[in-house]
Amino acid sequence: MSAAALVSIALLGALVGLVVPLVSRRFATADARPLAFPGPQPVRRPWVDPMVAASVFVGLAVAVGDDRALPVFLAVAAVGLVLARVDLACLRLPDPLVLVAGLLALGGLSTAALLSGTPGRLLGALGGAAFAGAAHVVLALLPGSRLGFGDVKLAAVLGLPLGWLGWGTLLAGLLLPHVLHGGLVLGLLAARRVHRNTLLPLGPALLVGAWLAPLLT
Repeated sequence: MSAAALVSIALLGALVGLVVPLVSRRFATADARPLAFPGPQPVRRPWVDPMVAASVFVGLAVAVGDDRALPVFLAVAAVGLVLARVDLACLRLPDPLVLVAGLLALGGLSTAALLSGTPGRLLGALGGAAFAGAAHVVLALLPGSRLGFGDVKLAAVLGLPLGWLGWGTLLAGLLLPHVLHGGLVLGLLAARRVHRNTLLPLGPALLVGAWLAPLLT
């Protein structure tokens, strides 16, 4: 992919980042569940969301390249940025947002498979969604599990684009979130920022892991 194309994608990501806080405020409700990190609210830095979104978009463009499904990955990432913000704010992954991400992924990947004449990749995407969803259902049902079914649904949705890229990427995208989340929890416990019973959002880790997987495989 050319440097000009990457710059254009970065600018698109920055524009999306400007909208993310506005959309997330419509779904984040402070009284839905206890905040993950009680205490003084952080200083608002309006440049953070555009920078994060631009980095996410460029990373996906580098990882996916000229694949016809790149617009699908970017669209799902845009919704994912909103989901991450909402989950960090109030430990919720709203069903309407997860549904939008799923419909974008399924519809977009179906179109990409049709245009590229690769129906097998669509089957791989569907298999990835089924595998990711089933694996997280099992995790959610384990005794003492704090995995919510919002996380299960998001994992199934993310299984679509990960499965499109292949089973190696899918497995990495399923393992990385739990490694990242586990490391974060241990770090926060060691720093005494949280207690063993503190509820922490898993959605951002699922999204970061799904973003890293194509870059690392």
